[in-house]
Amino acid sequence: MTQANLLEQVKAKKSFLCVGLDADRDRIPKDLIAEPDAIFTFCKRIIEATAPFCVAYKPNIAFFEAYGLEGWKSLEKVMDFLNINHPEIFTIADAKRADIGNTSKRYAKAYFEQLAFDSVTIAPYMGKDSVEPFLEYEDKHAIMLALTSNVGASDFQLLKTGDKSLYEEVIEKSRNWKNANRLMYVVGATKAKALKNIRTLIPDSFLLIPGVGAQGGSLEEVAVNGLNDVCGLLVNSSRGIIYASSGADFDKAAGRVAKELQEQMAFYLEQKGII
Repeated sequence: MTQANLLEQVKAKKSFLCVGLDADRDRIPKDLIAEPDAIFTFCKRIIEATAPFCVAYKPNIAFFEAYGLEGWKSLEKVMDFLNINHPEIFTIADAKRADIGNTSKRYAKAYFEQLAFDSVTIAPYMGKDSVEPFLEYEDKHAIMLALTSNVGASDFQLLKTGDKSLYEEVIEKSRNWKNANRLMYVVGATKAKALKNIRTLIPDSFLLIPGVGAQGGSLEEVAVNGLNDVCGLLVNSSRGIIYASSGADFDKAAGRVAKELQEQMAFYLEQKGII
């Protein structure tokens, strides 16, 4: 999917919402556990309830890998369902992969060819030869960790290298890599004030912003500091949407929360003159 396709969806749905599919069997409603594939059934019902309000889905690969082959088959079914029923919606493999070049090529093949994701999150610690294999695929995207919202982010990302923080160096260097136009970046919602600075470094890039909702990030701060002239944001909410209810109405509750976020996003898009 091209970024132009993604922007069409942003305007059509008046939304830049990404729904994270962190399908934890310990939190799936009890009446689903008896299903032949409880994880897939849970994700399918979440998708059906939230698809009118979001432009992206982000399956967290760890929540599928944790169940071995069974979980991997569930992920394949989720992706088949999305690609057949909602090909217009952008898909993100939240896998945080990257390794020496030959290994990265296999990771890229797995997520872009076998599972047909539109994008995959990657860790840049090993440098450009670990990232560029993901950028070889036309109309696919690598979403690189830039400034994350976890407590340990300050261990490395905020270290000074001269007059810059390490995350700034990473962003700047990445702009010179081959096919860098296919890069997007992860910036945690709890780092919203840093978005102004990040936008000076990458004014035109899409940013994936996790952390709104259960992690306490502010949608208003993210929108004010992060929106560019065409949008340029995907704001993710996972637990705040998919576990809005632990009862039989979990999908309806998820739809209500997604709709509330979409309506807030429409306001910020209108304020910015994007829609």
